[in-house]
Amino acid sequence: MPEEKNKKGRLLALQEYFYRYTDESHPASTAELIAAMEKMGYKANRKTIKDDIDILIAFDVDIVTNVSRGNSFFMGNRRFEVPELKLLVDAVSSSRFISAGKSENLIDKISSLGSIYQKEQIKPRIYAADRIKTDNPQLYYVIDKLIEAVQKNRQVRFQYTEYDADKNKVLRNDGEIYVNSPYGCLWNDDFYYLIGYSEKHQKVIAFRVDRIIELEILKEPSLPKPENFVMSDYARKIIEMFDGEEQDVELVCDNELMKSVIDKFGENIHTERINEDQFKATVTVAASKTFYAWCFRFVGQMKIAGPRKVKKQYLEMAKKILE
Repeated sequence: MPEEKNKKGRLLALQEYFYRYTDESHPASTAELIAAMEKMGYKANRKTIKDDIDILIAFDVDIVTNVSRGNSFFMGNRRFEVPELKLLVDAVSSSRFISAGKSENLIDKISSLGSIYQKEQIKPRIYAADRIKTDNPQLYYVIDKLIEAVQKNRQVRFQYTEYDADKNKVLRNDGEIYVNSPYGCLWNDDFYYLIGYSEKHQKVIAFRVDRIIELEILKEPSLPKPENFVMSDYARKIIEMFDGEEQDVELVCDNELMKSVIDKFGENIHTERINEDQFKATVTVAASKTFYAWCFRFVGQMKIAGPRKVKKQYLEMAKKILE
């Protein structure tokens, strides 16, 4: 038996044992709890175990007594239920912006929130190796620094990377230093974006966080948000369709595309029935190549009805594909 420890730590050791080694399918008897405490270096007997359990229950730790199993005990409600942990693990595993190494580390931490017996159930059903993952292991810390800048209301300075024709990562604009007033980070379409105001461009701009390097928090306070700026609106209109002239666009769609239109633009868009087979949706977007590419997915089932300028640009894009 290990050297006896201060008995004041026994209560914490018992709580940890319940959390890690018991659940509804794996209760522990009083004898097992005594043996576990003694193995960890704490003197215990039936009375001390009962008293400690009573104290844990008094402090809202959900220790459940299983009478049918000879008064055995297990941890009931946890911080997270198994289905919730599965969702978190799958989200981390499938996320492109988290590197493979960081994914494994986070999954291990999330899995530890269940019992050792539940760990197998919590394993990701979407494996990190099956996804294209970022090769930037510093991304996690860049996000943390950006959040710090937002909380302190400070501007940031950084460089931005892209790829050349040989797939080499290079600095954009010959290493230009970007200064930005960050308003927040936004997760959209499996990428993290910095959303902030650029004084140089006199507007709010989005940057992919995984392409940011050499990030510094400046002493200068962030510039105030433009009037009527709403992050959720910006995400819907700009991030999803990228930069371009924002305007109302009319889409004529087959009825079966309603779910796709709502998935992209939300339920609050204006729609109206045209005939038995089609409806018209009016959406506010930044008309751009990315928006037109999304429309091409539904060729033959969706067409741009207006405005004329947007319709013309769409037709010109279609012609270029055939050139």
